[in-house]
Amino acid sequence: MVALLGCDFSSSPSRRKPIVLAWGQLRGSVVVLERLERLDTLDAFMASMVQPRTWVGGFDLPFGLPRELVQALGWPQTWLACMRHYASLEREHIRERFAAFCAARPVGGKFAHRVCDGPAGSSPSMKWVNPPVAFMLHAGVPRLLDAGVVLPGLYEPSCAPQTLRVALEAYPGLLAREILGRRSYKSDDRAKQTPERLIARKDLLHALETGQTRLGLRLRLSHAQRDALVDDAMGDALDAVLCLLQAAWGQQRHAQGDARYGLPADMDPLEGWILSA
Repeated sequence: MVALLGCDFSSSPSRRKPIVLAWGQLRGSVVVLERLERLDTLDAFMASMVQPRTWVGGFDLPFGLPRELVQALGWPQTWLACMRHYASLEREHIRERFAAFCAARPVGGKFAHRVCDGPAGSSPSMKWVNPPVAFMLHAGVPRLLDAGVVLPGLYEPSCAPQTLRVALEAYPGLLAREILGRRSYKSDDRAKQTPERLIARKDLLHALETGQTRLGLRLRLSHAQRDALVDDAMGDALDAVLCLLQAAWGQQRHAQGDARYGLPADMDPLEGWILSA
């Protein structure tokens, strides 16, 4: 049975704000959460990615930049060449180039967007603050490439790995908003970790456990796991579990004969796509 992985990623992980991996399995239409793994360095993340085990994972980080931005900057317009170029740049240089791009554009349209940002409701992948998804891409995608991971529709290693590791772009906010609408369920700010957000986490987990989403999947938790996720006021572990469910949806599509794990056939091969958007 293929292992499933959901990843809540950070471009600057720490003990307080680690990368969280949710490991599980798909049994019919039930996603079983097996364990949570916390990684407080990018080296630890890389070490986990290269382990010889087969998995399909949903990663909460963008896998591509907007085509409009890439063309405006004169960067390579094939995905692998663009990502290798992007990885070669320092973060300060990226910030300066992106800020200059935005400064030349009208109010209300500062950022360039990928096609998938509309249906997913996601932040533009060039955004460098609140959240710094541009740096998440910069830190995460090159490590997935170096680990020899397959990114359907974007990249497949020339040398077939001994174990098949498949990474798909996920976005926990997409699934959470389907259930909660605009209600917030998490905050890194302790002062904003309110009873209302606690109730929202309980409601979110109840909906996931009873299969009340368009993914058609039910989450199975132990009592201890449920308590831990409800108590996770920063939402990192819960976001990893949301990504796990999206990965399970992709794996289910693949088991039914979809080689792209549910990604659209007309996906822009430079920008990529968010799973289930």
